[in-house]
Amino acid sequence: MDSPALITTSAIEYRDALPNGGGLLGLDLGTQTIGTAFADAGWRIASPGKTLKRGKFGADKAALEALIRERSIRGVVIGLPLNMDGSSGPRAQSSRAYARNLAVIGLPILLWDERWSTSGAKRDLIAQDMSRAKRAERIDSAAAAVILQGAIDALAGGMF
Repeated sequence: MDSPALITTSAIEYRDALPNGGGLLGLDLGTQTIGTAFADAGWRIASPGKTLKRGKFGADKAALEALIRERSIRGVVIGLPLNMDGSSGPRAQSSRAYARNLAVIGLPILLWDERWSTSGAKRDLIAQDMSRAKRAERIDSAAAAVILQGAIDALAGGMF
């Protein structure tokens, strides 16, 4: 697919773009890594995936396209790091730019508020009694799962 796809912050628009559901890929974009997570086709549960080393966009895109093919992904959810007051700062603008670049893969993209994702993921990993070293290794993919779970809860539950 090579035509740009829908990019939205609206769960309604996103759900309308995927009337038959389908697997979703969640992304937590860091400056050095990309945390990934996956949701089942029925949008019930998000599970952490692997953490990818972030590089030039072409390499990132190729790695993400491989995951999309492997998992028959139908849509992408990208964490949108808004400021606590809901405004956009440089990190949110960077996520929007990444989404625009990624739109060439042809899948709908939902930008989802991620303000509490890392702290929620860290709390969950601590609750699992995970060592600090293991937490550092898994925090990005755990945060991606928190972002994706929030989005699928809204998609499935009608909270828009």
